[in-house]
Amino acid sequence: MKSPSPDIVRDFPRISPDLVAQASAFQPAILADVAGRRGALHGRIAALRHRMKLAGNALTVEVRPGDNLMIHAAIALARPGDVLVIDGKGDQTAALMGTIMMNACRQVGIAGVVVDGAVRDSLEIDEMDFPVFSVGTNPNGPTKLASGRIGHSVSVGGVTVRSGDLVVGDADGVVVIERERVEALLEAAGRKVEDEAARIEAIKKGNTAAKWLDSALRSAGVLRENETL
Repeated sequence: MKSPSPDIVRDFPRISPDLVAQASAFQPAILADVAGRRGALHGRIAALRHRMKLAGNALTVEVRPGDNLMIHAAIALARPGDVLVIDGKGDQTAALMGTIMMNACRQVGIAGVVVDGAVRDSLEIDEMDFPVFSVGTNPNGPTKLASGRIGHSVSVGGVTVRSGDLVVGDADGVVVIERERVEALLEAAGRKVEDEAARIEAIKKGNTAAKWLDSALRSAGVLRENETL
């Protein structure tokens, strides 16, 4: 029996379904803030439709531009709740996935797809209401010829992603949180939501002044010491 290909990592730590469910309650914006304003993918990777949301464990895939062979392999290896995170090198000359593959993803329980590349059949995917985040669409189909890797660290939208990291997406975009930090950051996210709700309530009552603004302007050299707006 042949040993597994070193290009395919089949087993890796995953976040528990309970933590994923907790994370899905937060906007990526909240999670990015409590993560130190880090982990948000480049804005070129956006929801195919604004209403689409996803949350789950990353299953990373690296492909050659315009070739989706390894994505088919990843679908076969995925577990329910995984999110395919595909390093497609930002290529938009051919779609890496379409409605046939998206239906296969849904059937095996994949929670969504994030691809630094193009997709196609966007109207059908819209009707499916399956969450897909990509750099755009292209009607050209892909090849299925080139090797790639599954389960290894990839760079997607300028962010390093490992299999098992938390992936959360909505209309603002996608954020990735290292799996070791998720539990602590969810606690911080809960506190931030409460703080922001209190601030919005104060604004509605007329308290629009930002208490930190004068100090920040002084530090930036805009205001002199003891000067105020």
